Amino acid sequence: MAKTRSTLGSAGRRKGRFKKNLPLLAMCMPAMLLFFLFSYLPLPGLYMAFVNYNYAKGMLGSRFVGWTNFKFLTLSGDLPMLVRNTVLYNLAFILVNNFCQIALALMLNEVRSRRFRKVSQAMVLLPYFISFVIVGLFAYNILNADYGILNNVREALGMERIAVYSMPGVWPPIFIFLNLWKNIGYGTIIYFAAIMGIDTGMIEAAEIDGVSSWQRIRYIMLPCLRPTMVMLILFSIGSILRGNFQLFYNVIGGSNKILFETTDIIETYVYRAMMNNFNFSSAAAVSLFQSVFGFATVLLANHIVKRIEPDYALF
Repeated sequence: MAKTRSTLGSAGRRKGRFKKNLPLLAMCMPAMLLFFLFSYLPLPGLYMAFVNYNYAKGMLGSRFVGWTNFKFLTLSGDLPMLVRNTVLYNLAFILVNNFCQIALALMLNEVRSRRFRKVSQAMVLLPYFISFVIVGLFAYNILNADYGILNNVREALGMERIAVYSMPGVWPPIFIFLNLWKNIGYGTIIYFAAIMGIDTGMIEAAEIDGVSSWQRIRYIMLPCLRPTMVMLILFSIGSILRGNFQLFYNVIGGSNKILFETTDIIETYVYRAMMNNFNFSSAAAVSLFQSVFGFATVLLANHIVKRIEPDYALF
């Protein structure tokens, strides 16, 4: 009898907690549904990476070819260059973006004018909502050899015009700048929100003790921002082998062979191949390779973080 009462009491408590948390669960449902539809439901499609896809027979009716599709990237001999470009660009994006986002968030926090702070936040966030097509158009109108702003200024100063779209070496810093310009606002908002969550008691105590602004930032804010920074970097590392196709394709296109040495990434290479022969099996194989590599990278990075700072690890 006591056991029955205990079971009923436990069921009643669970039911009570469910009713109490029902509004929160309802708020989470759209995100959970979206995640299920676009992340878990397509998983059976990975089987396409192991078949020679036939439009008439469908995925399940197509001939199984095993690992043949994974030779797609290695046939041309460009795989080392593609992996190098993709990884190095993403590493640069992660490091530069996080450094600048933290710096800008700290600077905005030091601004005493609330109105100026809000206007600044809106201005730096605006590029995040601009299409990469528009970004590519901006870049073309600035860098074009015939009528670009850069060359018009150079000509007005008595300097020769330069063909930027024929100079492979100048594009890495250009892409890093464009990516930073577009994404700095979003990351800044995240770090600024983390700063707002810092215990004001610590900051007030530091001000009473007479610490300078730099000391407050160094000894209070930066340590408090470390968990957020580690989390964002771990999430970014998961996509380290996935290039920003929209950025690269819309800024320089996918067929400028002169720039391939420093601008060709896995996504642009696969896009060109798919446009030529419409081989969806090879595209699926490349996507699976990137996903497995990213998953392994996240596990490794999380393991390293767990060994150094266990509290900051994702799992």
